[in-house]
Amino acid sequence: MTKFKTLIEAARLRTLPLSVSGILVGSAIAFTEGFFNPYIFILALVTTVGFQVLSNFANDYGDGVKGTDNAERVGPVRALQSGVISAKEMLYAIVVTTLLTLLIAIGLIYVSFGSEQLLLSLLFFVLGVSAVAAAIKYTVGNSAYGYHGYGDLFVFIFFGLVSVVGSYFLYTKKLEWDLLLPAVSIGLLSVGVLNLNNMRDAKSDALSNKNTMVVKLGVARAKSYHTLLIWIALVSATLFLCLNFKHWSNALFLISYVPIILHLNRVRSNTEESLLDPELKKLSLSTFLFALLFLLSYNNFL
Repeated sequence: MTKFKTLIEAARLRTLPLSVSGILVGSAIAFTEGFFNPYIFILALVTTVGFQVLSNFANDYGDGVKGTDNAERVGPVRALQSGVISAKEMLYAIVVTTLLTLLIAIGLIYVSFGSEQLLLSLLFFVLGVSAVAAAIKYTVGNSAYGYHGYGDLFVFIFFGLVSVVGSYFLYTKKLEWDLLLPAVSIGLLSVGVLNLNNMRDAKSDALSNKNTMVVKLGVARAKSYHTLLIWIALVSATLFLCLNFKHWSNALFLISYVPIILHLNRVRSNTEESLLDPELKKLSLSTFLFALLFLLSYNNFL
């Protein structure tokens, strides 16, 4: 396999739909209030994809140099683990991705706030730098928070709260309390994807001293935790619908609950963690479907 193809695989393209789900939801709410800027929409999507690719590269590097990605691991072979990409080459990819993503983020901030709202521009730049730091520190370094069970919290904050509320604010320059409801939904569904990943890798993570939430709870309790995450996410989105219902089309996103609930049933009945790998893709795509339908639900596309 060539280095380029291996690097593309290290970008983990299947994670990208999940990463933009929060942007779609935040944008949907802004659009329905009459705030639409195609440049903000496109730049926000590209920036978020950049942060996700950076996170995937950093995860590959961090787990690779620590030896966490080894023969005991159940999931796909990673770039460093394969030997096709060296640690130095992956570091170079991380640096380039960081610089490109920050440049795009600066463009997004300028389009949204111009040169007049300096404090808001600085605030969002700090958020961008924080997102970079969070992406890298998940598995890189001696104090990597992913090795101490804090990955769930950071995913919830950045994939949910920051993504949904932040993207809405870029359009509107205001905040509404009920935004927290769909933000919680996207955040918890994203944590669910991470939890599946950690359930799949529970045995190898425990052997490598990667103390994820699953390793701390045990797989049985992690399944109950997973069920709780998903149901709170669905209830939160439904509550937002009840508070903002104006037309039958607002309920269109409820269709996405069907594959999500079917997914929950499969996870509950699972008896072998290695068979959970397909569920990552299914929950990720179901979350993306939720976001797309949410975009349709709260705009005059129908």
